[in-house]
Amino acid sequence: MSPSMLNVGLDPALVDDAPSSRAAFPEIDAKAVRAGMAAGRARLEELGLSVDVCLLDYGRTAEAVFRAALTAKDYDIVLIGAGVRLDPELTPLLEVLVNTTHELAPGAKLCFNVSPTTAVEAVQRWWPEHKPLVQALHSTQETIR
Repeated sequence: MSPSMLNVGLDPALVDDAPSSRAAFPEIDAKAVRAGMAAGRARLEELGLSVDVCLLDYGRTAEAVFRAALTAKDYDIVLIGAGVRLDPELTPLLEVLVNTTHELAPGAKLCFNVSPTTAVEAVQRWWPEHKPLVQALHSTQETIR
């Protein structure tokens, strides 16, 4: 059975309308998020992963939607998107996602991308096995350049 991954992040339809997202990511719009997610998913599936996507709102139903996704299937990897992590206003949501993953999928590896186009690199740091930190840092620096 192929490894399973849950890619969790903000619903791209909401990104353009949220002042905190616009401030945190002025150069990224819904179209860029959708394109990055689609390309990342396609590449991860080519690498043999089964990828599910969990799109969240800014908190009203986010925890319930995420809990439902984690209880529906066992995941080997949970990627929490940069849109949640890097927007200071969404720190409480990030805490919910991390702690809920710890509670419902304690064996899952947590991965964090830095943009909609870096999901593959984030997953490859942990799958099929954890890469040494020096190697992971070098890879991340190359991606950012």
